[in-house]
Amino acid sequence: MLNLQATIEEDEYAETHYTRSKKKTKTTMATLKLPSTIPSPSEDCEQLKKAFAGWGTNEDLIIKILAHRDGAQRKKIQETYFETYGENLLKDLDSELSSDFQHAVLLWTLEPAERDAYLVNEATKKLTASNWVIMEVACTRSSHQLLCARQAYHAKYKKSMEEDIAHRTSGDFRKLLVPLVTALRYEGDEINMTLAKSEAKTLHEKICDKNYNDDELIRILTTRSKPQLNATFNHYNNQFGNAINKDLKADPEDEYLKFIRSIIKCLTVPEKYYEKLLRMAINKLGTDERALTRVVVTRAEVDLQRIAEEYQRRNSVPLERAIAGDTSGDYERMLLALMGHGDA
Repeated sequence: MLNLQATIEEDEYAETHYTRSKKKTKTTMATLKLPSTIPSPSEDCEQLKKAFAGWGTNEDLIIKILAHRDGAQRKKIQETYFETYGENLLKDLDSELSSDFQHAVLLWTLEPAERDAYLVNEATKKLTASNWVIMEVACTRSSHQLLCARQAYHAKYKKSMEEDIAHRTSGDFRKLLVPLVTALRYEGDEINMTLAKSEAKTLHEKICDKNYNDDELIRILTTRSKPQLNATFNHYNNQFGNAINKDLKADPEDEYLKFIRSIIKCLTVPEKYYEKLLRMAINKLGTDERALTRVVVTRAEVDLQRIAEEYQRRNSVPLERAIAGDTSGDYERMLLALMGHGDA
């Protein structure tokens, strides 16, 4: 179950100068550490079954296996476990584990598209409703990942993701969220500078008029590629002298404006969004374990290293030390394993 209701007060949008998009050498910023030799799915399943045997559960063995397998490997383990024992691995984990450790292991074991479908479904329920979690999934996944999540949602819940979001949300938030989750953004690097300049002017006009729910503003945010948006926001800053998120702070306490600023941050500098989310989860009175778990679990195979670097830059404390100081037991060991600490 998810209970995050965070409203993230964004740091000023960090500008990056773009003149032309260029292909860059991609380096992994994931923290997931795999062993040099991966056991077969059958071997992993046998070890997991042993971890469940007897009076006590071998949590260390569960962490050793599941926290060091990627999404495809975890999916194969689930399939092999069912084929071998006729049982559902997730149900066995659910019955053997408890508390925050249970939630982290279950969320991690899910195939990424199924996990996103689960997160969005939880965010549409009355007691765990969160526009922020829906926005986060919609803005930080690729077009293909978002399409896979929508397909997984349809398969599991027998209805569309956008149907539930439209039913659960209202007004301006619905007007933003439905196109965000249905967008198939262009994933290439090409940028149209003339269009960027024109749309920067359009955004400035709408913001100056305080017409924050205008169809054109929403269209730009929900359809343009991320490189194109970066170019548009840089033109905005250059033409009008302010970062767009600064101009969107006309009323710093307005929830809808906070939401738009978070969308912009998620689309352009997600590590800054996640750093702030982690800071809020860890530093407040009483840890927000659900938010902490979600960030570590969903980003460990993506960009958690970059997020950790941003966290240390912003807080002068390594993220792993902050997590270790705010968690304990098997839950702490699971999160740190996903951060790449300990032997694979």
